[in-house]
Amino acid sequence: MRTHVARYLFSARPLVWLSAPVIYSLIVPFAIVDLWVSIYQAICFRIYGIPQVRRHRYLVFDRSGLAYLNMIEKLNCAYCSYVNGVIAYVREVGSRTEQYWCPIKQARRVIGAHARYAGFEEFGEGEHYHERLKALQADIRKAQEPGEPLGD
Repeated sequence: MRTHVARYLFSARPLVWLSAPVIYSLIVPFAIVDLWVSIYQAICFRIYGIPQVRRHRYLVFDRSGLAYLNMIEKLNCAYCSYVNGVIAYVREVGSRTEQYWCPIKQARRVIGAHARYAGFEEFGEGEHYHERLKALQADIRKAQEPGEPLGD
C-alpha cells in the first residue's frame, strides 16, 4: 500500500532531511561522468574498432510504474537506477578499455573484478604477452556484451 507523500516526509527523521541534499548532490558528478565517458567511447572506441557499449542497456527505469510507491519513493528509485546504471555502464567501458590496452591481471587479488578480467594474462608472465595482447584486442573488437568469450 502506498504511503501518502506528506506522511512519508513528516515521518522522516531530521537527519534524513539533512542528508538528502548530500545524497542528491551526487547527481551532478554522475551526470558529468556519464557524459564524459559517452564522449570518450564515441571518439576512442571508433578509432580502435572497439564496439561501443550500449548505454541504454545499463540504465533501467522500470520502478516508476509500481503503484505502491509514492512520488518521493519513485524519485529515489529513479536516482538509484541512474547512479547504479552509470556505474555499470562506466565499468563496462572501462573493462573494454582495459582489455584493449592492458589485459594483465594485478599481482594482488582484485575484489569485484569485471567479467573480462578472468581472461587476462597472468601477472609477470610476459613471455607471450604481445601475442596474447593482439588476440585479446581482436576479441574485444568482436565482443558485444560483458563477459563474452575472450577467445581462450
